[in-house]
Amino acid sequence: MGGARSHEELIVWQLAYELKLGVYELIRTSPIRRDLELCHQLRSAAGAAPRLVAEGFGRYLPGDFARYLRTANGELKETFNALRDAVDRGYVSQDQIVSLQRLSKRASKAASGLIKYLRTATAPNERSRRPPGRRAEPLEPLEPLEPPEPPEPPEPPEPIEPTEPIKPTEPE
Repeated sequence: MGGARSHEELIVWQLAYELKLGVYELIRTSPIRRDLELCHQLRSAAGAAPRLVAEGFGRYLPGDFARYLRTANGELKETFNALRDAVDRGYVSQDQIVSLQRLSKRASKAASGLIKYLRTATAPNERSRRPPGRRAEPLEPLEPLEPPEPPEPPEPPEPIEPTEPIKPTEPE
């Protein structure tokens, strides 16, 4: 089975995108739209999650992708909480947001599962997979296999001959 060729094939992105559209619709059709601060928070958090998944996917390296997924997961949790805040402020009922909160939880679980998988994944074009925690072996030796021969010691400097003879000094 091959890997995803686009971020749109990832379940986490699909769920986060569906959540984003649902949040936009809720804002458009409910009294939440009158609370500019809450609207901004919901739009920002719900819109960031699929965007972060897409950006992380484009980084190609498992570690980078996992970092973006963790951030996206935080945005999903923020969306969940902001929806609860909308209920607390009396703008919507719990029944109106339950499906969106479910989507948020499902997307969060999908992100966590993908992060777990990425811990054992290798970047595209790497030769082989290795167990987690084991260092990659270099493809070519970094040092020669045999130790280098020690350098020859430098020759001692030639003595400098005085231009005038040295006269012995007499004791005083």
